[in-house]
Amino acid sequence: MKMRKLATIATLAGALALGACMNTGEVNRSLESVHQPVVRISNYALDADASNGILSPSEARRVSDWLDAMEVRYGDQIAIDASAASSVRGARDTVAMMLARKGLLLAEHAPLTEGVIAPGNIRIVISRASARVPGCPDWGTRSATEHRSITTSNYGCATNSNLAAMVANPNDLIAGQSATSNDPATASRAIEAYRAATPTGAGGLSNASSAAGGGSGGAGGGSSGGGQ
Repeated sequence: MKMRKLATIATLAGALALGACMNTGEVNRSLESVHQPVVRISNYALDADASNGILSPSEARRVSDWLDAMEVRYGDQIAIDASAASSVRGARDTVAMMLARKGLLLAEHAPLTEGVIAPGNIRIVISRASARVPGCPDWGTRSATEHRSITTSNYGCATNSNLAAMVANPNDLIAGQSATSNDPATASRAIEAYRAATPTGAGGLSNASSAAGGGSGGAGGGSSGGGQ
């Protein structure tokens, strides 16, 4: 009996030690994952010659090729830093037109970038945000019976990683879009126009007889016969 008790105690101690090894790590008793998306913003710049306030055809072509190579898309912030040029309204309009063809708008303020802009040049800056969840997947702990009511180390990795990969504009993870500029009247204008329109069948059917065509044909036939 004594030997059996010692063996049972040793077995329980080993199981507890194994359980402690399987569930080591940060203790998280909430339903909020410790692995959250991290947004990183990278700036890409191109200096273009705008000595006369406009972009020459060759310079405009170079800027257009650069935008195509960068594959600018929704979520990118494109701005112009013209601190070294006196008047670049024409160049700004040219870049804005290039972005409009891609469904993008030119931002008002450009971020700070490294390097000095040469006199007469403008700097086109693309600010691109990317999101990822560092440290995922995290298999530091295994899924097992847990008596402390804590989540595993990998909890939330799949959901947050998918969110970071699918979000169209990673900046929305930092601050969501504002709804203060939405006008419900504008959104429901099409519905109101549909409801206010007069139904197409409100006037009833036109009073036309199908025999009119046949009578005309018959008259024509009769006249033809009389001619013979």
